[in-house]
Amino acid sequence: MQHWFNRQRYLIDYTVAAMARQRGKNLGLWLIYTTLIFVLASVMLLGSALRREAAQVFQGSPDVVAQGLRMGRHDMSHAADIEKLQGLRGAPQVEGRLWGYLYDTSSAANYTLQVPSNHEPEYALQDGEAIIGEGVARLRKVSVGRSIYLVSPAGPFLNLKVKTILPEATGLVSSDLVLVSDADFRRFFQLETDEFTDIAVFVRNPKEITKVAEKVTIALRQHRVITKGDVLRTYEAVFSWREGLLLALLSGAVLAFGILAFDKASGLSAQEKRDIGILKAIGWDTGDIVRMKLWEAMLISLSAFLAGFALAYAHVFFFSAPLLEAVLKGWSTLYPRVALTPNIDGVQIATLALLTVLPYLAAIVVPVWRSASADPDAVMR
Repeated sequence: MQHWFNRQRYLIDYTVAAMARQRGKNLGLWLIYTTLIFVLASVMLLGSALRREAAQVFQGSPDVVAQGLRMGRHDMSHAADIEKLQGLRGAPQVEGRLWGYLYDTSSAANYTLQVPSNHEPEYALQDGEAIIGEGVARLRKVSVGRSIYLVSPAGPFLNLKVKTILPEATGLVSSDLVLVSDADFRRFFQLETDEFTDIAVFVRNPKEITKVAEKVTIALRQHRVITKGDVLRTYEAVFSWREGLLLALLSGAVLAFGILAFDKASGLSAQEKRDIGILKAIGWDTGDIVRMKLWEAMLISLSAFLAGFALAYAHVFFFSAPLLEAVLKGWSTLYPRVALTPNIDGVQIATLALLTVLPYLAAIVVPVWRSASADPDAVMR
């Protein structure tokens, strides 16, 4: 065993010296390799982290939501609909929700206006007060205690005093959020006192969510029923779709790198062939030469993979992926500033390594074996 380790160490020493003689060519390949790994790993890490953040943010969301439908389109729910769900077994809390969208012409951004839920007393508001998301505060350049003006397309306007700014940690879903009181919301959108955007149902036992959703469907025939699991699957599907789309667009770069790697491996230079002939002439066998070239390929590919992955990790989790946020986060103006928590998917990383490292190693074997198995005199000539 000691003899085998010594043999490999000598092969590595010679490989490093041989690579140093062609440092320009090897460095160029290494930089291209590292850049490719950096881009692909950044997409995978960001997609995985966003799916995890979405799952955590929605932990406190309603278990079941019922939305009114009219001619297949969203319609307002009414107090009578909420009364039909009162006393529903397994659902101790049923409440109507008020939320809507507003396009703000002054900042060219869409805001989500919402009335805080009754089971969130920390967000209780008086008339004339507002709690805003970090993105709204940044875009409108307002701070706690300052005023923010909102103008409705129908004419009414709101002059709101900012009570609190929501933390950046929830920016993935609250960057464009403006929380207002019930009276301000109804006056702004001109709603009747018995109208609600939808109905939220909170279930005591998570295992009964599906059953409660079936009961809500039966009680409210003209409503569309959505569970928390449906929302989470939708977010995951959206992030996965965007991630897949970006990876598909990058497939051309992967193919170009594959062609480059195969061309380098199969098209041994005259100097490399001459070196192989010399090694054969002084007593190296074919297996040693193949192992030496494999060590060279492993040193390039593994170092590039580790460097590219480390750069991607820093890009995503230290700098919030500025090169990719516009594609994967899905915001047009109010880009959320979210401190992403590392969520490394081992299967994705193994897949990335298989797609980028193994093909390069495989492309090395055949051309090197052909040159190493030939007559040394013919190879050198």
